[in-house]
Amino acid sequence: MSTHTSPDHAVSAPHIDRGDFARRVVAWQMQHGRHDLPWQRARHAYAVWISEVMLQQTQVATVIPYYQRFMQRFPDISTLARATVDEVLQHWSGLGYYSRARNLHRAAVAIATEHEGRFPSDVPSIARLPGIGRSTAAAIAALAFGERCAILDGNVKRVLCRHFAVSGDPSASAVERSLWTIAEQLVPAAEAHIYTQGMMDLGATVCVRHRPACELCPLSSDCIAFRTGRVNELPNARKRLDRPERSVAMLLLRHGDRLLLEKRPAQGIWGGLWSLPEADIRADMRAESVRRFAVDVEAVSALPALNHGFTHFSLRIEPWQVRVSAVHTQAREPSISWLTVEQARDSALPAPIRKILSTHEG
Repeated sequence: MSTHTSPDHAVSAPHIDRGDFARRVVAWQMQHGRHDLPWQRARHAYAVWISEVMLQQTQVATVIPYYQRFMQRFPDISTLARATVDEVLQHWSGLGYYSRARNLHRAAVAIATEHEGRFPSDVPSIARLPGIGRSTAAAIAALAFGERCAILDGNVKRVLCRHFAVSGDPSASAVERSLWTIAEQLVPAAEAHIYTQGMMDLGATVCVRHRPACELCPLSSDCIAFRTGRVNELPNARKRLDRPERSVAMLLLRHGDRLLLEKRPAQGIWGGLWSLPEADIRADMRAESVRRFAVDVEAVSALPALNHGFTHFSLRIEPWQVRVSAVHTQAREPSISWLTVEQARDSALPAPIRKILSTHEG
């Protein structure tokens, strides 16, 4: 049955020799796959869960040092559940997509209170935890508990789209449903955890987005994209929309060895993190600082602008350094705090704010 389709229509699952496909993936994984990642050494649900959430939209090389620091501070579910959200965000600072960290904490609390501190082992229960979708739940169940269940992360989508020549945007609901059907047919009855890791590793190390190493792939002999010269075409690229650009001024207020940070609202960009106070780029920064923070301003100077990309827009940050000679009232709002540079470094900061502070420490 043909798997070719227009982007607007579902694809049909092809006839698959499930056993042969899975055997090749398992054999490849055992010989060539990744076996020394930090979270593979224990293979318990907590470690798998933390790593899978960190790996959402973030590459392995970036994740490893964050994972190691996170696990050192929060070695188990009960420790994570007892921690504050601020502590969790602090150890996540710089990894991005901060809702993942907030959901980790919420899920840990749910496990502690609703599951007696034991990580659930079935996919439906795992998927009900905050921040865990269908594919992540299946990955945890397969890797930690050996359950036979299909995953469909970005790497696996790429392998399947190429191997079976599935056309259309892989994130489109109709195409995604068909990919789930194919993925579910392929999972072997035995060694599901090895197969699952193998599919992840194939997509991450061999069937990569650009310049895939098809000559090293155990599935290339019957990969339709490889045989028909469509490797660079598939998966079909999502239609790219122009990202709007927003601009904001940020105030780097310094009083002696202290600087002012403001905690952002829990919802929205950088939710719950400490950041520099924002201001309209057209504002008088001296007047703005005096009005909002009851300070005497000694000098104001513009710092080099910084561009930061989000999924749906680009942010241009125009920082202003404000030298403060006196603070007339200590900020009583819990969202505002004067901190030493060292205290600021230890806070949960967005990556571009951390960069501004490290670039302009004095």
